[in-house]
Amino acid sequence: MSAPDPKFSSAIHAAILSRRTVHAYRPEPVHPEIIQRALVAAHHAPCHKHTYPWRFSLAGPQARTALAALAVELKAAKRPLSPEEVNNVQSKMLNPAVLIVVGQVRHPDPFRSKEDYAACCCAIQNLSLSLTADHIASKWSTGAITRHPSTHQILGIDPAEQEIIGFIWAGHPERVPTVQRPPLEAVVRQTP
Repeated sequence: MSAPDPKFSSAIHAAILSRRTVHAYRPEPVHPEIIQRALVAAHHAPCHKHTYPWRFSLAGPQARTALAALAVELKAAKRPLSPEEVNNVQSKMLNPAVLIVVGQVRHPDPFRSKEDYAACCCAIQNLSLSLTADHIASKWSTGAITRHPSTHQILGIDPAEQEIIGFIWAGHPERVPTVQRPPLEAVVRQTP
């Protein structure tokens, strides 16, 4: 095995170490090439038995508007919302430049389904790292709206065939949060 290319390692490590979950975005568009590159990276994730269980839906303006209305409806079902709260919920759905909905192909075998979910998680990580390398922020969201039957209908996803496992928001970050992780020693142990 040859020695690793330090230039390549630096770029990979830089993306891994700088990736953050971002909640606030500037309203600028993201170049379609960047999204395409991220989807290619996602599609190259490892998957057991070559199942390729991930499905990606790029939510267009009509779908995003319908999802924003559904988000307001779901929030308002819990308690009355002020006009400002309605605006905040809608902005959360409409402001990030890109929404990629990730579905997992359903499988009747629970163990296979678990392996497929792990593969989809790897695909989402690849997607996020590719976006980070292109200076685009992202957030993986799994809120109630991702599980609501109307979401499947809005996006034209058959719930018998796919489970929506996340919304991936992507855009130019307004601010990038800092994260305080535990020391590596807290999560690694050596066995005899």
